Amino acid sequence: MQITFLGTGGAAQIPVFGCHCDVCVKASAINTLRRKSASIIVSQNLKNLFIDAGLSDLHQRYRKDKIDAFLLTHYHMDHVQGLFSIRWGVGEKIPVFGPDDKDGCDDLFKHPGLLSFQEPLKAFETSDILGMQITPLPLNHSKPTLGYLLTSSQTGRRLAYLTDTSGLPPKTSEFLKHNRPHTLVIDCAYPPSDIEGRNHNTLTQVLAINKEIQSPQTYLTHISHELDLWINSHNLPEGVMAAYDGLVINI
Repeated sequence: MQITFLGTGGAAQIPVFGCHCDVCVKASAINTLRRKSASIIVSQNLKNLFIDAGLSDLHQRYRKDKIDAFLLTHYHMDHVQGLFSIRWGVGEKIPVFGPDDKDGCDDLFKHPGLLSFQEPLKAFETSDILGMQITPLPLNHSKPTLGYLLTSSQTGRRLAYLTDTSGLPPKTSEFLKHNRPHTLVIDCAYPPSDIEGRNHNTLTQVLAINKEIQSPQTYLTHISHELDLWINSHNLPEGVMAAYDGLVINI
């Protein structure tokens, strides 16, 4: 599996509107320092699975034959806004998988257009999507939210993608301890803190989570300008890296 990070920021993205901190000033001038809404593409066997659709210009970035399916973590706008233009496209329908959320986002369910919303995924029940084995994992967020454990059909190696969340529910943590991911991509919005993050992890929480899971390779995503400021003057622990927009890794 090849993983491409389309975005590694939160809803505010980076640069943050109106902010004059060092991170935002530099990101305003240097495109490579910017962070768009967190999302990735998982590619395997010439199929592309988009986990979340947070980029509003997806319909301009990618031809239709490059988008095979969407897998949504949840229905907050910064994770689905790209679907609003795509749905008015033409051609064969694109399947969309995600959590059980009857409210969805705005009128996506009422007017799906090109999108084909599938039956909601059930926690801890593995499904085959585009030839990938995918297990939904409940997360702690303000809307029904799922993380995903993806297993490569070619190598058997596992990727856990966990955003948005503050800590992990006990059953999710226990599942990952027994199905340890070779690579962990996890929400980390805030610098180290003794206070748990609201809806999103602090670095302290991330390190505690990985102490239990023991994934050898951890990438931080959903990064805020506060965390970027902290990273600029501190070293992350060995095996922990801040992902960036455009990063490509192989599992």
